[in-house]
Amino acid sequence: MSRLPLPQLTFDNEFFWTSGADGVLRIQECGDCKALIHPPQPVCRYCHGHNMGPREVSGRAVLSAFTVNERFSIPGLPAPYVVAQVAIEEDPRVRLTTNIIDCDPGELELGRVVEVVFEQNDDVWLPLFRPTSEPETAPLPDDEIAPQDFGKFVRPMLTTTKFEDTAAITGIGASKMGRRLMVSPLSLTLEACEAAIADAGLTLADIDGLSTYPAMDAMGMGEGGVTALEGALGIRPTWINGGMDTFGPGGSVIAAVMAVATGMARHVLCFRTLWEATFNQLMKEGKVSPPGGVRVNNWQAPFGATSAAHTLALNAQRHFHRYGTTKETLGWIALNQRANAALNPTAIYRDPMTMDDYLNARPITTPFGLYDCDVPCDGAVAVVVSAVDAAADLAKPPVYFEAVGTQIIERTDWDQTTLTHEPQVLGQAAHLWTRTSLRPADVDVAELYDGFTFNCLSWLEALGFCGIGEAKDFLDGGAAIARDGVIPLNTHGGQLSHGRTHGMGLIHEAVSQLRGEAGDRQVSDARVAVVSSGGLTPSGALLLRTGT
Repeated sequence: MSRLPLPQLTFDNEFFWTSGADGVLRIQECGDCKALIHPPQPVCRYCHGHNMGPREVSGRAVLSAFTVNERFSIPGLPAPYVVAQVAIEEDPRVRLTTNIIDCDPGELELGRVVEVVFEQNDDVWLPLFRPTSEPETAPLPDDEIAPQDFGKFVRPMLTTTKFEDTAAITGIGASKMGRRLMVSPLSLTLEACEAAIADAGLTLADIDGLSTYPAMDAMGMGEGGVTALEGALGIRPTWINGGMDTFGPGGSVIAAVMAVATGMARHVLCFRTLWEATFNQLMKEGKVSPPGGVRVNNWQAPFGATSAAHTLALNAQRHFHRYGTTKETLGWIALNQRANAALNPTAIYRDPMTMDDYLNARPITTPFGLYDCDVPCDGAVAVVVSAVDAAADLAKPPVYFEAVGTQIIERTDWDQTTLTHEPQVLGQAAHLWTRTSLRPADVDVAELYDGFTFNCLSWLEALGFCGIGEAKDFLDGGAAIARDGVIPLNTHGGQLSHGRTHGMGLIHEAVSQLRGEAGDRQVSDARVAVVSSGGLTPSGALLLRTGT
């Protein structure tokens, strides 16, 4: 059986996916500077020349990372299989996502020289790789920007005033949350939004802006965005925002601050809904169609790299290799989140968990097991962003915006970007600290994106709570990230135990902590909080503070 999905052939990529017909691998080349460019583009990212065309290459590469996938399968490629990235011999800046075949995965090691082998599927020749017959090793590819050097590429502030100073969070709300609630996603959105508006002491008539992410109704990722909510409420907003290309799930909040700063709105309702648990159940029952198709415009999916878990697993393996990080290092993050969730009545997973429980959990894709992954759930979170001159008169103490971090410094392609950390984390973190005089030591609580444990590790190092490559020692034992530790982390249980609400659940918890409303999990005298959202796709970071 041919594997599915297969890549969609386009004017730009057809030469790559069909070049195996004669057994030769071809990569796009800039005719001016001779750099190899992948994925194919109409312009060279290095010299900006337009003299582009395919070049025959040797088909030899260096194994730069791999993960043994145990959980996911695609038609024609049953688990387990090896998802890998290989760096092309002629230009190691180019890395291909692929499968390693004809070998025992237990014998693979980073730096192994591999060679291309083509597998024909219909009109596509997939470039797979196998170790060369004579064992060879080569240096791993270099970082385009060393992790500790991202700060050198941050652009300075353009003005002495900050748009962040114009707005505050005045209301938060959440719907009921759980596994397979079997209700419509819009009903969850409305529940969270009504709660946030009431929390702020406002009415629907006060809301003049709507902002969301990702503004879609697909795969359990939302209710349909601004259009669906406005259609239900009829509030006639003067400003709206929604879409995927923003600063991660928290981008809706950053956009709302900018709307307030420019005078386009006075009270912006930001919202995020997920109903993946119900969506997956409906797929099993045949009541909704599964996502995707037989052809995809994607450079990873044809090789069975169908989840963000695969990309992050590759980066985690390189972090392990370079810095001595271990699976137990990630385990301390999972255990911390579970301990915090035990004190949170709205968390989905509250049962105690030990390191043995974590290490012996069902494998997903090495080095990740079940408890390295967040919990798909149904739920919605909403936040009201208001102008500061209106905030002081509302029902709750406002939570102010100190700084944001948004700059994209590294490549956004999942397999061409940062080697040892989650992509789209190091740049945004560096940018955040250029917009404030506060420093990591001033932060009282950190609510950091944890779709996977490795997300959290990347943010902890990027934001400077420990040095680059120092997470192993910093996290050992879990004391540093406990509620009474150096930096209390994901105090509501995070997405790993509370549930996958993307960045909005983290913002909700940060505000609860700064207001002193977190109950049994409250961090004493919390005045400054950092929140991150996303990664892999463009992400963002927020530094929030109380008024005192």
